[in-house]
Amino acid sequence: MLDNVTINQLRTFVAVCDHGSFSGAARELRRAQSAISHAISALESAFDCVLFERNARKATLTAAGRSLLPDARAVISRTEEMKMRAASIAQAGIPQVSIAVDTYFPRTHLINCLRTLQTNFPTIAINLRMTTMQGGERMVLEGTCGLAVTIADVPELSPDTIERQHLCETQMVTVCAPSHPLAAIAGLIPREEFGRHIQLVVTDNQPDAEKSQQGVASVRQWWVNDLGAKHDLLRGSLCWGHMPHHMVADDLANGTLVELQRRAWHMRPLTFMVSQRRGYSLSECEIRLVESLGDARRLPKVARPRAVSRRGKA
Repeated sequence: MLDNVTINQLRTFVAVCDHGSFSGAARELRRAQSAISHAISALESAFDCVLFERNARKATLTAAGRSLLPDARAVISRTEEMKMRAASIAQAGIPQVSIAVDTYFPRTHLINCLRTLQTNFPTIAINLRMTTMQGGERMVLEGTCGLAVTIADVPELSPDTIERQHLCETQMVTVCAPSHPLAAIAGLIPREEFGRHIQLVVTDNQPDAEKSQQGVASVRQWWVNDLGAKHDLLRGSLCWGHMPHHMVADDLANGTLVELQRRAWHMRPLTFMVSQRRGYSLSECEIRLVESLGDARRLPKVARPRAVSRRGKA
């Protein structure tokens, strides 16, 4: 009888499919392999059909199993949405926000938004985590944070569990120190010339995270997991790299860094998204914060740096 199907049985079914074996599912779910086998047998009895080939060395789905797998995933996803919605309802009266924000997000804008939020909700408790790349969505999945400000080009960590919505954009510039060889080139610089020099790229703190390759032009790369460290290394004339304009505006103004003009190579603005678990209901203070963060009128204006003289290329 279908009334006897449990969510744990469906989780077991999906885990066996994802790992390709009963033993792999047992490790993920931290259960004995015999318990996994029992759950699958009970599910097959409830469905009145065989889900896995019994004569295969691996956990190979039958035609019925392949047909039912998307339904099992959908049921699990909707169950998670319901749990998140129930948790949001239970916490609705608590004035608190837990949010992970990517280090590329304009820091002054973030501070101003939090200051406004504190004015409107004087007793609010803020749990703010500064993250890199997929780190924010990982915290949302773990339940450490309810929201995450994420870069759109960063690979989605779990599209079935997390949803993204557009937030705002910020301009990127390509820079190096005045003493760097690229700074001596007058005019537009072809991509091939960039490729001859070491590029500094920010990577995720998580060793198993997918790497975003936006704007990577050089096969010679140094990787750092901290935007502040990248800033310091660029000013130290060790490499060239892309930086959010708001973070290097003062450097461009005083000549500590110079902007490099790219030839036939367009850099899109950095687009930020707000990530949350599907079914998560935002509290009033979370709604106000998201609206404030995404208000383009409050973002720092991009001013063109004053001209910096360069030596002609020999």
